[in-house]
Amino acid sequence: MNLAIRDISYHRGRFILTSIGLGLLLGVVMSMGGIYRGLFADALAVLGATSADIWVVQQDTNGPFAENSRIPEDIRYRIAAVPGVAQASPLSFQTIQIERLGKPFRFFLIGHDLNGFGGPPVIVAGRGIRQKHYEMVVAKGMKMALGEKIHLGLHDYTVVGITGKMVSSSGDPAAYVSLADAQDIQFKKDNDAIRNDRQRTGARVAGIQSLSPSQVKSLQNNISGITESTHTVNTVVAKLAPGADLQEVQQRIGRWNHFRAISGEEQTKILTKGMIEKARMQLGLFRVILLVISAVIIALIIYTSTLDKIRVIATLKLIGSPNRVIVGMILQQSLLMGGIAYGIGYFVILLTYEHFPRRIVLESGDLRSLFAIVMAICVISSFVGIRKALRVEPAEALGG
Repeated sequence: MNLAIRDISYHRGRFILTSIGLGLLLGVVMSMGGIYRGLFADALAVLGATSADIWVVQQDTNGPFAENSRIPEDIRYRIAAVPGVAQASPLSFQTIQIERLGKPFRFFLIGHDLNGFGGPPVIVAGRGIRQKHYEMVVAKGMKMALGEKIHLGLHDYTVVGITGKMVSSSGDPAAYVSLADAQDIQFKKDNDAIRNDRQRTGARVAGIQSLSPSQVKSLQNNISGITESTHTVNTVVAKLAPGADLQEVQQRIGRWNHFRAISGEEQTKILTKGMIEKARMQLGLFRVILLVISAVIIALIIYTSTLDKIRVIATLKLIGSPNRVIVGMILQQSLLMGGIAYGIGYFVILLTYEHFPRRIVLESGDLRSLFAIVMAICVISSFVGIRKALRVEPAEALGG
């Protein structure tokens, strides 16, 4: 007869409720580990989908994700001409929040050259963008249907395709449009704003007394053409030719073109070490706190359970049962409670993790490590009950 199982069946209700409560607590610990892994996956989603060797951004910035970066679109041709570069393509990024169905609707808009790279990595429904204007591909997380229209800037855009779990580094679902459309959405002003700017510019130019009327008119037109141009991007991404030296190409771009060339590895460090470092530390601290709370709960349950069995333990000692039988009973109960609680927590998180607002990534290595930690906590926590049980005198079995 197994004394641990016998005792658990006698206090079945308390054991089950305690295991469920502890399981929910461990489920939270698992979810925090998954959120931590999800932060990394989200931060690197666009970076990985683009598959670029070099990110060319504004000089002295950490753009385009960690810092604002704006460079002229035609820089792509200069970058493509650098020895060692096989292909260069401009990209535009912006976060948009609008009202949809009466609720705030936030997403990350990516503009890409239809003849370049950096577009949707895979189309799971519909098709890719074929026309230069007014078509878009959205991530599944945006929950938009094929053929649905959305108003951005001055125009309506039709959803022609759906891609997978593409998100920005902040977790917003991503949408793709052509580069020209993205530039219009980001920089194109409405007619009233254009007229106001032209009048403001005209008034300033007209105040220059040294200019003739014809020169004033010409200067007004030239300034308007420059200020109303939308040919600006956040980055130009490049792929290296086979055998090209990455550092040498980076130095050439920085020396000849006066821009910063960030490698894919450097961009990964910027995203993971800079943007989510504090979140990583915070989640890690919460995990440690919850594991300590779990250890305290297990220790209290085992200790109170031991107190309830004082006379039983004393009786076992009185009839000559060795200490290892008593230690084994308490230790088995603790391990069984931890194992059942872990199973409950894993089952709960497995059913719910896809419904979290942020991505949850459950890795088998993390789950195995957590299981080992839980088992270690159960062993350590059971020492409190074991210490109490070993101090029980056999004479207590004869007490009133």
